[in-house]
Amino acid sequence: MSTDRSNGARSSRIAAVTAVIAIVATALWVGGLVTLGAVVAPIVFHTVPAPASGDAMTLVFRRFDRIAMTCAVVVLLVEVARAVLGLRLSRIDVARACTALAGAAVVVWQAMTVSPRIEELHRLGAIRGLGDAGLELEAIHKLAEAAGKAQVAIAIALIALHVVAVARSAPARGNADGLDSSRSRNSR
Repeated sequence: MSTDRSNGARSSRIAAVTAVIAIVATALWVGGLVTLGAVVAPIVFHTVPAPASGDAMTLVFRRFDRIAMTCAVVVLLVEVARAVLGLRLSRIDVARACTALAGAAVVVWQAMTVSPRIEELHRLGAIRGLGDAGLELEAIHKLAEAAGKAQVAIAIALIALHVVAVARSAPARGNADGLDSSRSRNSR
């Protein structure tokens, strides 16, 4: 029985540590995205004249793409680590892993397709809404905003799924050794 308890406690600790790592990576990813999209970009675009504002934000977002992809890789590696370490797989774990994959896919798509196209259009001198290139830039910018909003939603879901999984894997708190209180009373 004590082996079962120690294995359960070990699994709970692994679940908690891996969840913390994933939550920190997710928070860095989504926190950076929200900060850039909701704070930095509007200020830069309203105070720095074009085309310098677009050039500056393109550089910022391209650098952040690398940070976001790194965070997504960390989140996915946590899921791999949990599987390799033999943690029991629940429906919440499957949902969380699928959510992590979806988030990573959006990040990689944005970093490898959307951001480079925005960068290219800026380099060609496109101005949002003016001419064919400007209309394309406007459309791609709206796509980037939608992808950012999707990433925020995915990140919130991911964090919630980690919290629920850890809460479910925690040993009962009836006493210090993880036994629930009804079991302790019955054994006296």
